[in-house]
Amino acid sequence: AGAAPADAPPALRDFLAAVTPDPDWLDRDLLERGARAYRRLGRSRDDVLLGLSLIGGYRYGGPTELLVRTGGLTGAGAMRRLGETQAWAFAVSRPGGMVPGGAGWAATLHVRAMHALVAERFERGDRYDVAGHGLPINQADAAATLGLFNSTAILGCRLLGRHVPRADGDAIMHLWRYVGWLMGVDDDWLFDTERAQNAFNHHVVLTQGDVTPAGPLLAGALVEGLRSERTGGPADRFRGAWERRRLLSLLRVFLRAEGLRDLDLPVTAAWMWPSQVLRNLVESLLVARTARGRRWLERRSDRRVEADLARRFGRETPGPRDLAA
Repeated sequence: AGAAPADAPPALRDFLAAVTPDPDWLDRDLLERGARAYRRLGRSRDDVLLGLSLIGGYRYGGPTELLVRTGGLTGAGAMRRLGETQAWAFAVSRPGGMVPGGAGWAATLHVRAMHALVAERFERGDRYDVAGHGLPINQADAAATLGLFNSTAILGCRLLGRHVPRADGDAIMHLWRYVGWLMGVDDDWLFDTERAQNAFNHHVVLTQGDVTPAGPLLAGALVEGLRSERTGGPADRFRGAWERRRLLSLLRVFLRAEGLRDLDLPVTAAWMWPSQVLRNLVESLLVARTARGRRWLERRSDRRVEADLARRFGRETPGPRDLAA
């Protein structure tokens, strides 16, 4: 599994030969436990990834400029690109998804190759301000993005009242350390513990540039996309309006009023936060106490993600966008 076809170009054979053997530190049993624990975080995980990790990251210049220039994260394409990221994280956390040749393993390498093509394209000529923003998709940006999926996701879920035991946190960190290794993140910036990752994330934030016009453009496309993607009857359109209001309320918790103003988003009350905390406390302290309860939380999370992907992709197979020529 994961081996290159016999007629594959030499560069592809060399690439797969480099990423197929497991790194010495990888514990596949711990990786699978991390995948289950990640799925159990449920909707709060996706709320944090969208609100704190993705939209929160739009407050800083540099990567946002590249995202606008590559297209697809503004206008009608914003929700599709969100769905592609959601499909990738879903594949990564599925049972067996990260074995060589598995869906998450293959999707992660696809993303790495796509990033390499984008970086090479924008390094040439004057299409990107390398002097001001650094190389496109550089090591620091890749490592910082990885930190949004592991310790930031855990931290945000705890902010929403979810109890994440240390063993679960360690297992989730192990899962995403392997994802980062496959993505080509330098070993020095791959962390075993939340504490080490959070310290790195803090230093990354201290080095970020101020918000640029690209930030509000990207954030607005996602917030409004939750409403505009609902094109069914009155009930479906009402659900879209509700999802938009719900996200804005959670953004007040994640980004505070200052962050919302930075992104030109409406400043609303955090009215959604108490109910989310109550629900998460019940699920993580009571439901998750038994193996049956944990499996139920995982299946419920899977069903919700599958419904999101079905709405955003229809009959298409969700996943990373085709590699550019």
